[in-house]
Amino acid sequence: MMAPDRSDGVTLCACKGIRRCLICEKFRGKGPVEANGAKIVHNFLYDPETRLAICKDAETASFPFPGVFLWQNFISEEEEKMLTSTMDQDVWNESQSGRKKQDFGPKVNFKKRKVREGGFSGLPPLSQKIVLRMQQEPSLAGFQPVEQCNLDYHPQRGSAIDPHLDDSWLWGERLVTINMLSNTTLTMSLEQGLPELGLAEEVHIAVHLPRRSLVVLSGEARHRWKHAIHREDIHERRVCSTYRELSAEFLPGGQQAELGAQLLDIALSFQGTPI
Repeated sequence: MMAPDRSDGVTLCACKGIRRCLICEKFRGKGPVEANGAKIVHNFLYDPETRLAICKDAETASFPFPGVFLWQNFISEEEEKMLTSTMDQDVWNESQSGRKKQDFGPKVNFKKRKVREGGFSGLPPLSQKIVLRMQQEPSLAGFQPVEQCNLDYHPQRGSAIDPHLDDSWLWGERLVTINMLSNTTLTMSLEQGLPELGLAEEVHIAVHLPRRSLVVLSGEARHRWKHAIHREDIHERRVCSTYRELSAEFLPGGQQAELGAQLLDIALSFQGTPI
């Protein structure tokens, strides 16, 4: 789906509200900008070996940062090429902040808390063996994704995604993402700081995502810390696939268990095409 053209011939992107990309900034401006010069941010780097957040300037002690699991070389070069070339055979739809996307999942209205099948036909066929491999990791035991979202980032579009928390009404405890085609950095942030560690100002933790790695967010990293991909951390084309599982409300024993079972049956047929 191509972006519509304005009457003056400038191609519009999909940015709305305060969202910006390099395309729309040419005629809309850069939007609201924080006075970063007066803003204090404590910067840490995540160490996947020790699972510690390590202060970049060594002025503050490191602290445990649970809820992030990194699996390097989760897919091979051959798998990466096959997955991304298959995605490129389908349409990439314009999305916010210079991204493009492909959705494989149910139709959701988060404001009204309504979900239905819509045109959902399942996760794509190539994801079946990928999901089986995920489930071999103890922290992903029983992981049954009901949605897959493919995203395409490119520096020429100024692609990014703002700090946010994923919905927790429909989506469950674990968010799983495969990072492809280039390295990038996932920035975790906590605006209110960490008073228990004497950090009253905003805290950022940089989680480096190597090409072909898988990252899982759960616990506080899923529900308390916002996550983002900043424009300056996209140096080459990046494609990622994010998989989401259902929340307890849609699982056996939950209020909408029947609907959840129907959605999972569709998802795990692995016969899907992008919506």
